[in-house]
Amino acid sequence: MAETVQQYMNRILSNVDRDPLAIQSDTKQALDRLVKDVPVDALKRRPSPEHWSVAEILAHFVDAEIVFAFRIRKILSESGSTISAYDQKLWEENLNYKDRDPLQSVREFGLLREMNLAVLNRLTDEQWDQRYGMHEERGKESLRQMVRLYAGHDVNHMKQIEAILKGATSKRPAA
Repeated sequence: MAETVQQYMNRILSNVDRDPLAIQSDTKQALDRLVKDVPVDALKRRPSPEHWSVAEILAHFVDAEIVFAFRIRKILSESGSTISAYDQKLWEENLNYKDRDPLQSVREFGLLREMNLAVLNRLTDEQWDQRYGMHEERGKESLRQMVRLYAGHDVNHMKQIEAILKGATSKRPAA
């Protein structure tokens, strides 16, 4: 059975155990550590046909950050406007996640995240709480809530990467 929107939000938000901006600030370095010294072919290997590879998750990080950038700016400029949902599976297929260079994805993500954090770090209390978008699936969402969701999203995917790499490591023959 598919996860409901509320179940998804609860699961993602359960990953946020500290300041969401601190989580977002630390994500690029955490990704660097996770993929350091891992061969590209291992990063591109899917753990199963229905699960993304590390490289595909990293490509998703980049595109999710682009979406995040647009949503932040849309809400700040046009509070109350509609925030479109998107189908990550279609993005994965049509933007060729499987063929993207995972190390380049980490670099691109880092640049995008740095730009977004610069905007977020300039916000006033009023902007954090009173500026909002109307998400097509989740309803009214303040910037504060959106940042918490993206921080939880970061942690969720980093846990997936750790699990994939741990599985890949444990399957390597002993030296």
